[in-house]
Amino acid sequence: MNDPRAAAESAAAVAVPEAVSALDSGTGLAAGPAQDGPRRPGARRAALGPVALVVAGGLSVQFGAAVAVLLMPRAGALGVVTLRLAAAALVLLVICRPKLRGHSRADWGTVVAFGIAMGGMNTLFYQAAERIPLGAAVTLEVLGPLVLSVVASRRLVNLVWAALALGGVVLLSGGGFDRLDPAGAAYALGAGVMWATYIVFSARTGRRFPQADGLALAMVVAAVLSLPLGIMQAGSKLLVPSTVGLGVAVALLSSVLPYTLELMALRRLPAPTFAILMSLEPAIAATAGFLILDQALSTTDALAIALVIGASMGAVRSQTRGLTKR
Repeated sequence: MNDPRAAAESAAAVAVPEAVSALDSGTGLAAGPAQDGPRRPGARRAALGPVALVVAGGLSVQFGAAVAVLLMPRAGALGVVTLRLAAAALVLLVICRPKLRGHSRADWGTVVAFGIAMGGMNTLFYQAAERIPLGAAVTLEVLGPLVLSVVASRRLVNLVWAALALGGVVLLSGGGFDRLDPAGAAYALGAGVMWATYIVFSARTGRRFPQADGLALAMVVAAVLSLPLGIMQAGSKLLVPSTVGLGVAVALLSSVLPYTLELMALRRLPAPTFAILMSLEPAIAATAGFLILDQALSTTDALAIALVIGASMGAVRSQTRGLTKR
């Protein structure tokens, strides 16, 4: 995961045919020559491809978040955010070499909004992770994409799967968040709002910019916004070689690889389905917390994870069934 070549391959792989954003169309893949006539037997496998991208991105980002928690005593939450975003921006700029000319004012407005959402999401989430357990932070954060799935969905079945996923999220929280640090819970909820905004502008950026150019430029915006906050909190600690090395690892795991995979997925996956798949994040975070941070899972946590995974599987089945009927 930390091999720069892996990040290069994932960024280069974004060069896929443009599809109409599902957030705006509310349907599946854009119609085109490949969809004319009867569906081929491989259509289901092709439909599952974007789902695999989302799951792989979730695994990467949550294990990266666990590493970031270990880094916080050295640089603080804001320092970790700065290291993560700055390193990710440099990697993506080197890989993508985005063109600065030939873009409209609307294009730049979209990429700036994407960068603001990305920076806000990271800053708020790490503030939450510094105060409350990783699983609880992600559980609260995922409410943002769940709300988006309800708002953007045009099919009743998506609302059903969203409700089931929400039940799993509530169960994972233990039925309430009253014992959590209030500030940490508030930061996590704010991160959820920014996460939903990130989904919207990630899809729009993917349509307006080729390959991962828009992602690279948005990452620069996010890094510039976070830099003053990181310097104020961590100062010269940001220059310690071991801290920088861990920051680069977090950047690759939590930014470069997952954001690229999600950008690819959003070009071929309906936004409601994508948002429901984001419900896997608490389960992945709990696993990462158990393996890296020694945070044990209870029976209730396991049941909650099963509900969330069941909702995600239902969303996938609904999506692939809709494609095979075309």
